[in-house]
Amino acid sequence: MAARHEYDRIPYLVVFQNNSGARDVYGGLAEITVLESYLLRPKDKPSDTVLVFMHPIGGGAYLPMINALARAGHHVIYCNSRFRGTDSALLMEKVVEDLGECIKDAKHRLGYTKVVLAGWSGGGSLSVFYQQQAQHPTVTSSPSGDGPDLTALDLPATDGIMLLAAHISRHGTLTEWLDASILDESDLTKRDPELDLYDPDNPNQPPYSPEFLARYRQAQIDRNRRITAWVKSKLAELKAAGRPHDEFCFVVHGTMADPRWLDPSVDPNERTPGTCYLGDPQQVNMSPIAPGRFCSLRSWLSQWSYDDARGDGVACGRDLMIPALVIGNLADDACTPSHTSRLFDAIGHSDKEMYEIPGATHYYAGPDQRDKLRQAVEIVTDWLVRHDFARAE
Repeated sequence: MAARHEYDRIPYLVVFQNNSGARDVYGGLAEITVLESYLLRPKDKPSDTVLVFMHPIGGGAYLPMINALARAGHHVIYCNSRFRGTDSALLMEKVVEDLGECIKDAKHRLGYTKVVLAGWSGGGSLSVFYQQQAQHPTVTSSPSGDGPDLTALDLPATDGIMLLAAHISRHGTLTEWLDASILDESDLTKRDPELDLYDPDNPNQPPYSPEFLARYRQAQIDRNRRITAWVKSKLAELKAAGRPHDEFCFVVHGTMADPRWLDPSVDPNERTPGTCYLGDPQQVNMSPIAPGRFCSLRSWLSQWSYDDARGDGVACGRDLMIPALVIGNLADDACTPSHTSRLFDAIGHSDKEMYEIPGATHYYAGPDQRDKLRQAVEIVTDWLVRHDFARAE
């Protein structure tokens, strides 16, 4: 039986200069960025390696996986980005900057010499995007032309990367979840009834035909592109009016209508049909809690635009130059097997491994998930030991 370690949970702040020229978070000082962070440090097992978690909108410092890794003797940092809890103004390039500041602090102040990125869920594509830019920075602004310039930030490259229950990207995932029936963003009564998954009179019902799925997926991409075209025209309109720094906030309705939630034969795994990770997908589709519901122009381009957003685990993964571990959960109702395999296949480094855990859900939540969580931690520990990031016990 694996040893269990007591650990200290140490809250701390990472504070640095904000050069964005705009207030993009609620409260605080516009010229200062503050990242809420936690170090989970085993009391009896020193280490020169730390596992660093960051999710674009954070909030995972108490997730079962985070605590279990610390109990297994690993030093873990969970650092929240500046956009903790809300993605309405989020720029992925700024989140990369935040992750870089966290890693600099871990090395220079906390004294860790090795850093392994731990990309859980939406943190997976973020971690891959970060490492790509740390190895060879090329991005000089967000897609809207705003900061930051990642080539000027001296981002520290890391030593290894783990993608845990991760999806390919925020923009790719949102596009796969968009309600393809919506034809007019300002008038939700204008829908294509043959693409409305939640209309009982729709002749297309599960199990869906390949022809319907192809039509539906293309309609999702088309809708994303229509929103993007409107966003770009709105930014151009503001610039032409002599207000280039103004923003405009808007609502994107219908963002949880993926056929896979209703048809278990689409990207099959052990998930429960008719559910998603937020509950009943039909309710989530039009609820205020769904991903991408509230947005700003610049954030849409950086975070959700199918063609413009750069935080892409598949596109960036080809450039990875460090060992990689990929773990997929086979009862996951958020990040399904095609995402796991696409991430793994895209990784350009030869030292890569992929594992899938039968019965494991997205969060490992509940008593029936303890064995699944234990299995995931054992896989992580074995990989870390074999790559000289941890000591065997």
